[in-house]
Amino acid sequence: MMRTILHGLGAVIFGAGLALPPAAMAQQPTQSPPSVNAFDQAARDGSEAPKSGGEKNAQKPRAPQLAPAPVQGSTAVPGWNEPPDWGVISETRQYASVPGIDTARLIQREGREWRAFRNGPVTHYGGWLIGIVFFAIMLFYFVKGAIKLKQPPTGRLIERFNAVERASHWTMAISFVLLALTGVIILWGKHIILPWLGYTAFAWLTVVGKNIHNLVGPLFLFAILVSFLVFVRDNLITRVDWTWMAHFGGMFSGKEMPSGRFNGLEKAWFWGGMTLLGLVMAATGLILEFPNWDQGRQVMQLANVIHGIAAVLFISAAFGHVYMGTIGMEGAYRAMREGHVDEEWAREHHSLWYDEVRQGKRSEKIVTGTAAPAAGDD
Repeated sequence: MMRTILHGLGAVIFGAGLALPPAAMAQQPTQSPPSVNAFDQAARDGSEAPKSGGEKNAQKPRAPQLAPAPVQGSTAVPGWNEPPDWGVISETRQYASVPGIDTARLIQREGREWRAFRNGPVTHYGGWLIGIVFFAIMLFYFVKGAIKLKQPPTGRLIERFNAVERASHWTMAISFVLLALTGVIILWGKHIILPWLGYTAFAWLTVVGKNIHNLVGPLFLFAILVSFLVFVRDNLITRVDWTWMAHFGGMFSGKEMPSGRFNGLEKAWFWGGMTLLGLVMAATGLILEFPNWDQGRQVMQLANVIHGIAAVLFISAAFGHVYMGTIGMEGAYRAMREGHVDEEWAREHHSLWYDEVRQGKRSEKIVTGTAAPAAGDD
């Protein structure tokens, strides 16, 4: 009897389970998909194609999704790479197993000041100074033109620079150009080169430029020392040089002032440019190039700023020297390239030196014969 009741109850439960899914489906509204004829009619009329019930539900307005705010330290936050200010902890000396003057210091606060000054005033105002000096010299050239001889050349040549003087000068000049170009890449490259060259090529260019800069730097220092010893005797300042400087050599009056082997402006470049700025550049460059001398980060940051400022002044002053030695004065470039100048060139531009050569007071001699004129560079 009990077995019969259980069999009947199980049949009722099984039948109810089979009947529930069809009943639930019957309670939902049926959505028939659009017919093929409806799509064809819409295509002929140019109207919008019919949509199914699912697409209608998908087009219901939704609440706007707000983007999550970037967390502190994310690269989306300006200044994300600024180190945290840990107050006393960052300035307190800690224990470090690695020896060194700064290895036990967690964070150096002066590094932020150095970076702001280097990427700010040094880069900004230094770029403006170099640009203004360059365009001022070009404007002067287009207005004034090159300084030419007033009288025709005689054809007799005078030795202006011997082989040692020319070798030391060209070593210094070529190394200076390489240092200036690579320095421009390092200091201003991300502003004037990176935007059009791209990150990958600019990274390669900067790495190559940095290595050239580090290798050529000691050669530049050696050339400065040799050039100083070679040219210092003829660059001692005299009363004649002050007179020449006061009249700016007669460049604007049309009557050139007498001078020795080097005039006042050339001596100013020798002492202020090549000697003073050159030695400052060399000393600070050595501090930066050899950090294994155990100098602190603050010393290297100060050297980097002084190095950048001196470089800007050096390049700006070099524009004037290069201008007068190339296109600014006819015959000046040939003097350093070949070592000789025409007798008329010496008489007009360095009359006191020319008189000493004629009187036999100097080692330079007048080359007689049928030498070709050397007044110009053509």
